[in-house]
Amino acid sequence: MTGTIGSTVLGYPRIGPRRELKRALESCWAGRSSEVELRETARNLRIDTWRRLRDAGLDSVPGNTFSYYDQVLDTAVTFGAVPKRYAELGLGSLGTYFAMARGADAVPPLEMTKWFDTNYHYLVPEIGPGTTFSLADRTPVEQYREALEAGVTTRPVLVGPLTFLLLAKSTAGESFRPLDKLPELLGAYAELLRELHRAGVEWVQLDEPAFAADRTPDQLQALGDAYRQLGGLSARPKLLVAGYFGDFTEALRVLAGTPVEALGADLVTDPSTVDSLSGVPGLRDKTLVAGLVDGRNIWRTDLDRALTTAATLLGLAGEVAVSTSCSLLHVPYDVEVEDIDPQVKSWLAFAEQKVHEVVVLGRALRDGRDAVTDELSAAREAVADRAGATRVRNNRVRARLESLRPEHSQRGDYQERRAAQQKSLQLPPLPTTTIGSFPQTTDVRKARAAFQSGRIDRASYQQRMRDEIKRVIELQESIGLDVLVHGEPERNDMVQYFAEHLDGFISTANGWVQSYGSRCVRPPILYGDVHRPEPMTVEWATYAQKLTAKPVKGMLTGPVTILAWSFVRDDQPLADTAAQVAMAIRDEVQDLEAAGIRVIQVDEPALRELLPLRAAQRAAYLEWAVSAFRLATSGVSDSTQIHTHLCYSEFGDVIDAIVALDADVTSIEAARSRMEVLDDLNAVGFGRGVGPGVYDIHSPRVPDAAEVTDLLRAALRAVPADRLWVNPDCGLKTRGYAEVEPALENLVSAAEAVRRDLP
Repeated sequence: MTGTIGSTVLGYPRIGPRRELKRALESCWAGRSSEVELRETARNLRIDTWRRLRDAGLDSVPGNTFSYYDQVLDTAVTFGAVPKRYAELGLGSLGTYFAMARGADAVPPLEMTKWFDTNYHYLVPEIGPGTTFSLADRTPVEQYREALEAGVTTRPVLVGPLTFLLLAKSTAGESFRPLDKLPELLGAYAELLRELHRAGVEWVQLDEPAFAADRTPDQLQALGDAYRQLGGLSARPKLLVAGYFGDFTEALRVLAGTPVEALGADLVTDPSTVDSLSGVPGLRDKTLVAGLVDGRNIWRTDLDRALTTAATLLGLAGEVAVSTSCSLLHVPYDVEVEDIDPQVKSWLAFAEQKVHEVVVLGRALRDGRDAVTDELSAAREAVADRAGATRVRNNRVRARLESLRPEHSQRGDYQERRAAQQKSLQLPPLPTTTIGSFPQTTDVRKARAAFQSGRIDRASYQQRMRDEIKRVIELQESIGLDVLVHGEPERNDMVQYFAEHLDGFISTANGWVQSYGSRCVRPPILYGDVHRPEPMTVEWATYAQKLTAKPVKGMLTGPVTILAWSFVRDDQPLADTAAQVAMAIRDEVQDLEAAGIRVIQVDEPALRELLPLRAAQRAAYLEWAVSAFRLATSGVSDSTQIHTHLCYSEFGDVIDAIVALDADVTSIEAARSRMEVLDDLNAVGFGRGVGPGVYDIHSPRVPDAAEVTDLLRAALRAVPADRLWVNPDCGLKTRGYAEVEPALENLVSAAEAVRRDLP
């Protein structure tokens, strides 16, 4: 890599093609392997990635994109933003890092929330007036040298200083802004850039996706000032500042007036960005890294269209390089290892294929279209085949949606519903429940794998699932929970399970994507019109209900979350696809009610996730998102209690939409933030049932009864007892029973203690 960037990607998956990092992390956490073994696995994954990208033909290979848990947490550690409570644990560098991510003993972890509008989670840095920034960790330099030893020259990638501070949480309330610490943080960044320069680094990539969202004039001014300072360093690498997940033009105009050498723009998420680039002064003196290949979805690129776009850019910038729209962290590794329908497979491109698309586009720009004739022809055929495929359209589904009327999305008066539900359910004050899933034991996973591979028949599999459901019901009754769940042993994932039972989806065997830490998901692929051929959950819910006199919740995933956690078709508006999924869920809700299930939970944890980064686009999104949920849940009687669940997002931006969902009970993540979200609910006069989480399930910590009691009493200061529910933050699937049982016992004990103090 000399002088120019050429063809590149902004980042790459890091969990391993076969989830090697996940297994190494969990083995180390469980004490089955050493830290040395974990580090060796990580090193092998990094070297393999660098060599694969070099050998694929990229002109510039991104480095420092590996993380043991999260790149924002890495940035906090790099620049010394480690809260005192973790530093004092004396756990060593990696132990302290994992304590920040997962908690340790009596110390809870950092808050976790969604990375912009993706399903990736980041750890929220804590910054206060007393935070002192310094270059405390030199991993970016070390990994650059490690790559050189492996024969690969890399371009270190860092979270940019503005984005890091804008994503951080103030430890001093509203009186202090983390962005006030920018001058000090820039000093630490400058020191790192100088060290990278001394190590021989030619280019460094600084990611500033926070500026694809609406920003104030002061924030834009701070962006310009920061990069004038960093760009003005006398001894530094060349700087590529990349924005993604939306229109970066406003920030790009500011950055074009600074000394940075290259600017990266996402030209996929908002194609209108291409038109706005023509008026950017100073761009002719820069390299424009054009994000022409979608880094977040899995459809093959229309290479002809991408090349046409690239051609319009050639006169706007000093040089045009080709890249993905964002890091490929958000897509699986390789579609070629999948044994799926050949026609659908021909429409797809995972990370490996997207790297190839970038290389082809780069060659076409450099050498002309004739140099890649075969590649362009193959892409053209795949795009045309998908556009003309009859399997993507179901006329019955479309006709049914066209027949809908406004009353199909409306329920009766809430107070009348509440009275009917109290009479039907007879629940105590502060009713206790869980969010849905219970731990997926080794036996459960083995049984599901044996059934899928044909080693056991359906009857044997169903009996094993019934045995597990019976065990979970008995456990909940012994603990004393008030509203039970069947535990979802039959479900591999809360979205994938439904995708496997709905027409219009296809699932992969190896299409894993990192969600956070060692947590991986396999997003299904929604390629056509959605239809429910038969009931999906009724059998399991009714079996569980027969085992107990207590109400058992029917557990469903909402239409917005199914879209957010799938790779969704891009050939029609998301609103249309959401309505199709909502109708399928509506059918399931009605069948559950008919089968005697009196409490039905339709989870929408991704409601905030899909919120557009630009305020001007939010009203339209929230309108169809709320409409889809209400369509899914409004076909039942007043006495059937509808719950929903939301988690790990900043809810203030969607608080009015949460009210508009019109659910009878909303459970919501609140433990890590210690009930802060309740202030947002009160600010809009939220008057429905609410279950703020009192137990953080993403940490292995077991909260004691006193801790849960304190959280409940804090919640009671914001929510009256007759509307307050008691539950964990999220489902328990990823935890073990050794943690779950005492935690739930403490939850019930705390609820009983607080009930005794009620008037």
